[in-house]
Amino acid sequence: MLSKKWRREFPLHLMILPGLILILIYSYVPLFGLTLAFQKFLPGRPFFENPWVGFDHFKYVWDMPNSLRVLWNTIYIAGFKIMLGQIVPITIALLLNEIRKGWLKRGVQTLIYLPHFLSWIILGGILIDILSPSQGIVNQIVKAFGFEPIYFLGDNRWFPITIVLSDVWKEFGFNTIVYLAALTGVNPSLYEAAVIDGANRWKQTLNITLPSILPIVILLATLSLGNVLNAGFDQVFNLYSPSVYESGDIIDTLVFRVGLEEAQYSVATAIGLFKSFVSFIMISLSYFLAYRLANYRIF
Repeated sequence: MLSKKWRREFPLHLMILPGLILILIYSYVPLFGLTLAFQKFLPGRPFFENPWVGFDHFKYVWDMPNSLRVLWNTIYIAGFKIMLGQIVPITIALLLNEIRKGWLKRGVQTLIYLPHFLSWIILGGILIDILSPSQGIVNQIVKAFGFEPIYFLGDNRWFPITIVLSDVWKEFGFNTIVYLAALTGVNPSLYEAAVIDGANRWKQTLNITLPSILPIVILLATLSLGNVLNAGFDQVFNLYSPSVYESGDIIDTLVFRVGLEEAQYSVATAIGLFKSFVSFIMISLSYFLAYRLANYRIF
């Protein structure tokens, strides 16, 4: 029996072998480099001959004048991305679910889904042109109504809002598909019974649709907690400038500047290790909550 099962499942194990090898090479082997956070990096010396400094780099990072501000910016931006990244797709999915013309529904889905496939290098250039205070179409409209132009990417008050809204615009189409798939699993007989009882579309949405997809909503919301320190390096790096470091500098951009521009590799590794440690805790918490609230289990 065991031999027959092994012969049946062996090709499946071979199929996942390349993926496991890639994960081993690019995700686990580099973990040895984390020891750099506890060493003083000296170029030219063998890696394990660098002097050990304990937690000095972590203390240095904590004493940096902008460390708390960067941490707050990261949590603030990532938190609003997570929150709006749930609310907007659910709302759009509910609205699309009410469209009865198939061609219109598919057309809207395609249009809102397209930005997901564009990189932030492309979208960053587009946003810089659109939001330009002098020539951008958005500020042309603002000035047409008699208001002063807004420096969306150069004003600390507007930059976090711009980052959050542009990220939601880029990704809500992709997330909407998940909720549309969940809506297809709602039992149609429930709606038929509701119509007989005199419930309108709004009552059907409140009492049937939303409760039916609530487990999926809870699952995706809890799993997104693992990204609480991922505010989006690609997006912020392509849109920010020194004038908005106060409100737009996040952990990943700080690591980039400290590690690659200032060549403080040990300090950058310490920051990255701190972020990974917190993310590990949040991911563990999110899976625990997903199991408790939505009965979600990997195995």
